[in-house]
Amino acid sequence: MSQAARGAGAREDALSALRSLLGERLVRSQAVRAQHSHGEGLPLPGLPDAVAFPEANEEVAAIARLCGAHGVPIVPFGAGTSLEGHVAALHGGVALDMTRMDRLLAVSAEALDCRVQAGLTRRRLNTELRATGLHFPVDPGAEATIGGMAATRASGTSAVRYGTMRDNVLGLTVVTPQGEIVTTGGRARKSAAGLDLTALFVGSEGTLGIITEVQLRLHPLPETVTAAVCQFADLAGAVDAVIAGLQSGIGFARVELLNDVQMQVCIAYSHLDEFQALPTLFLEFAGSAAAVAEQVACMQEIAAALGGTEFRFAARAEDRSRLWKARHEAYYACMAFRPGCNNMGTDACVPISELAACIRETEADIAASGLIAPIIGHVGDGNFHLGILYDAADAGETARAEALARRVGERAIRLGGTCTGEHGIGAHKRGLLALEHGPGIGLMRRVKAAIDPTGIMNPGKMLPDADMG
Repeated sequence: MSQAARGAGAREDALSALRSLLGERLVRSQAVRAQHSHGEGLPLPGLPDAVAFPEANEEVAAIARLCGAHGVPIVPFGAGTSLEGHVAALHGGVALDMTRMDRLLAVSAEALDCRVQAGLTRRRLNTELRATGLHFPVDPGAEATIGGMAATRASGTSAVRYGTMRDNVLGLTVVTPQGEIVTTGGRARKSAAGLDLTALFVGSEGTLGIITEVQLRLHPLPETVTAAVCQFADLAGAVDAVIAGLQSGIGFARVELLNDVQMQVCIAYSHLDEFQALPTLFLEFAGSAAAVAEQVACMQEIAAALGGTEFRFAARAEDRSRLWKARHEAYYACMAFRPGCNNMGTDACVPISELAACIRETEADIAASGLIAPIIGHVGDGNFHLGILYDAADAGETARAEALARRVGERAIRLGGTCTGEHGIGAHKRGLLALEHGPGIGLMRRVKAAIDPTGIMNPGKMLPDADMG
């Protein structure tokens, strides 16, 4: 019998054992497998052999043991909103859909924390927290699962005030590739006890183990929230206004930059007819009424000095929701701007002092490429995103889009930043990781080999040449 035949036989044996364990919750239909073959953003499908729907930590552990014994890949799957190919089953195997593990397990209003299962989504969590006066503020825009957000070290529009998942995850429950259930971290706000295993798994993108529970830091809902929009004649004025605001101690709750092309796209899609297609800041201030009034007055003065328009305010919740809905729908607005196209969403992050220069270079690069690629950014922390619109059926256009995305990452690294502030590496940015980390890649590979020696965890992702494929 050939090696390939033996491998196929071992895989079928594993799937048969998993069917005995899970019954109808192991699904092999083409439709469900296709649904779990990709995330958003990239036409990079990888069809799993089956999709498993566990409902408890012990089931996840049993699945890991069975897959490990037969050398079958495991690809953790949450909401499927990732943009860099994280959830494509590039080597087949089992897509592990965590969405049935979606309970809020415990809340402590006094300790400002909660524990959730990995499949709970952030919006549902905040709905369940509403009566406590607390909220979980990390907001990547998409309706992602908390486990997926931890696995990709997500952040978003509120990171300038509340930080990223790295700052808001206190501990985890993780199932190792060997099927061991491990609890990391705890509920204390700091610890000097041993290696920080929580930090190791947050951002590991499913390559080290399966996150099943997350202990989260919560925050009080602010007394007053006010949103405002300010437009500028040029990009430098908008970025300089934010830098000046940060240097003045303004505690932005959110501060988003949309370049003129992104504003054109959002005006058309979200009917923001009161605005012009100019570089634009979406601002949000939160705190006591007096503190918010003081912050707004200070920022108005700064913006006016740098050529900003008068603020358009949205103090009512429904008006703020309209503005931020338009911001969060920017990805889909780009898709609608060029119907039938694909959107290669990519991101980078630089020191805020380099942000204006980096975006100006990137805009010139986009113009030279002949592609449409609106820019939107979390300007308060130097992170920006491109939605590169291209025709996937056109090999030349696809190649230009890929080259543009790579140059964005290379440029950010050259300016002292990173090739991804939020999206993660996945399959798409593996080539940039070595450029950013150099010899550190070797240490990452050794950590991967120690925890996952057979390479079954999400192979083909993050670390080049560090998995079964």
